Amino acid sequence: MRNLDNVPTLLILALLAGPAVSVATADDKKPAEERPGYDDSDFIPGSKWRVHDKNRPYPPIITAGTASTADKAGQAPSDAIVLFDGTDLSKWNVGKKPWKVENGYMEITPGAGGLTTRDAFGSCQLHVEFASPSPAKGTSQHRGNSGVMIMTKYEFQVLDSFKNPTYADGQAAAIYGQYPPLVNASRGPGEWQSLDIIFEAPIFDGDKLVKAAFATVFHNGVLVHHHRRLMGPVKHKYKTSYVPHPAELPLLLQDHGNPIRFRNIWLRKLAPVDDGLVHEHGDHDHKHEEKDKDAK
Repeated sequence: MRNLDNVPTLLILALLAGPAVSVATADDKKPAEERPGYDDSDFIPGSKWRVHDKNRPYPPIITAGTASTADKAGQAPSDAIVLFDGTDLSKWNVGKKPWKVENGYMEITPGAGGLTTRDAFGSCQLHVEFASPSPAKGTSQHRGNSGVMIMTKYEFQVLDSFKNPTYADGQAAAIYGQYPPLVNASRGPGEWQSLDIIFEAPIFDGDKLVKAAFATVFHNGVLVHHHRRLMGPVKHKYKTSYVPHPAELPLLLQDHGNPIRFRNIWLRKLAPVDDGLVHEHGDHDHKHEEKDKDAK
């Protein structure tokens, strides 16, 4: 073996580094991995995408939330806006008096007024957990009454409806004054319950209603409203109709004089989805309408 004592140190380092540099360069030149799917399949009717289109964008990856238990609130999905995590009311505008915050929940201070979020929202997925007082006091609408009001206008009823008759469109999980829930899935006083609401905000063009609000609701995991068309904002005893309003407004938790508890409140904004399909107000529909008129 040759004596390397006289070989310059830099030359030895260059010889050692050479193959590593060469390998790295070779790796960089590898072609991108082919995406699964097709580019010669049929087009989905009314869509810009093909069946199993390999160029169709992937949905974003999130971390799913966890379910709550009787003793502990669950975890919100990673892309959710957490409105109440059990510690403070920093995401809310407080009324006359602050609501009580302790043990991971907030509790209505009767007469203090409702809470509104500092931020405004439109279409959304909303999760709210609530518990009515135990032991129960009062009857009908005077027992465990509150409300979750999306955009401060569209009310989803909070009430103790466990063995507590009231008018159908005013019981727990009703779209207040408009639709009773499909079933009464209420738990007993003091037990934690959940409302999961998928809300599509109304759309206005000036003074004209272009699209009504729609809601799908789960009460304690049970479907109680399936894509209901809302008739307008909440009204007590009278019919309602739409009045133009901003595309985003705060969320309101109602003070109806009962010490309802809330926990684990989170929201995911729902933006219009570019699914490549032509929807009810799209040009595709109008063209077909024109063809039908010409045929007649």
